[in-house]
Amino acid sequence: MSGDANILLGHGSGGILMHELIKNILLKKLGNPILAQLSDSALLGYQEKLAFSTDSFVVAPLFFPGADIGKLSVCGTVNDLVVAGASPEYLSLSFIAEEGLPKETLRKVVDSIALEAKKSGVKIVTGDFKVVERGAVDQLFINTSGVGRIIEGVNLSYRNIKPHDKIIITGDIGEHGLAVLTKRKELDLGFKIKSDCASLNKMLIPLLRGIKGIKFMRDPTRGGLATTLNEVAVSTGLGIKIYESSIPVSGKVRSACELLGIDPLYVANEGKAVIIVDKSSSRCLLAGLKKHTLGRNAREIGEVTNMLKGRVIMTTSLGTERIIDMLAGESIPRIC
Repeated sequence: MSGDANILLGHGSGGILMHELIKNILLKKLGNPILAQLSDSALLGYQEKLAFSTDSFVVAPLFFPGADIGKLSVCGTVNDLVVAGASPEYLSLSFIAEEGLPKETLRKVVDSIALEAKKSGVKIVTGDFKVVERGAVDQLFINTSGVGRIIEGVNLSYRNIKPHDKIIITGDIGEHGLAVLTKRKELDLGFKIKSDCASLNKMLIPLLRGIKGIKFMRDPTRGGLATTLNEVAVSTGLGIKIYESSIPVSGKVRSACELLGIDPLYVANEGKAVIIVDKSSSRCLLAGLKKHTLGRNAREIGEVTNMLKGRVIMTTSLGTERIIDMLAGESIPRIC
C-alpha cells in the first residue's frame, strides 16, 4: 500500500491507489464473499435474485455541458445495476447541502433527477436531506442506492470470461471527463464537448434478454476504459489485447486531449458500457447496439487472450505495441 498516511485525491481516481485502499483497509475489515466480488452491484441471495448498488456524487461544478449532478446521480446508479444484469426499479436519494446553497440550485437539480428517473423508468422511494456548515461540503453532495431484479437466465461475472471472447465498447470514450474538466476550469477550447451521461437500461436490458453470449459488463467511469480493462485482466488472470484504430474517440475529444496532455483511455465516461461477449455472439450484439441511439458508434475493440497474463496490451495505429496500465494517482478528480 502507498506509504502516505493521509487520503489523497488519487485515492478517489479509480486507479491503483484506490484499489490498494479498498484491499488493505476496507476489504481487510469488512470482507465477505459478496463484497469480495467488487462488482458495481451486489447480488443478494433472496429467493428472487436482486441487485443492490450504492454510490455518491461529488462532482464539481454541479452543472456542466450535457448534464448535472442530479442527472448524473440517477444515470450512475441505474447503470451500475444494469451492468450487473439487473433491471433497475427503485432508488433512494440523500442530499448533503452546504449552508447557503441557493434554493433555486436545489430546484434545478431535483428537476433534473425527476426527468431522468422518468426517462429511465425508476422510482425514487426513500431519501434524506442534511445541511452542514459552510465549507463542510462543496455546495451539494448526493448519495443514491438502487435496487433491481436480476434478469432471468442472466449471470454476468468476470468468472465467465474465456480466451477469444470479444470486447465491445458501446460508443465514443472520454466525453464526460472532458466536459466536466473544461467547465470547471472555464477552458474555452472551442470544442463544445458534452458529457455522455445517460441511463443505459433501455438499450442494454433487451439485449441481455435476447443474447445469451454476453458474459460481463462494466461502465468505465473513474479511471476510464484503460482502468476497467485492467480490472478485468487482474480479476481473470487472462490477458487483453485492444486495437487503437478500433477505439471510438471523437475528433473533438482527441484534439482536446492532445492540447491538455491527457490520454482519452483514462478519461471517465458516464453513458458507456464495456461488454465482454462470446465470439459467436459479438456480431449480433453489435448489430443490436447500433439500432439504439446510444449505441450507434459501438465498436469491437479487442479480445481476451491466454497470453499477457493479467495485462492489457494495445496495438497502436503505427503497428507497435503499448502496455496499458491501470491509472496511477490522480487524473481528473471529482468527475462523478
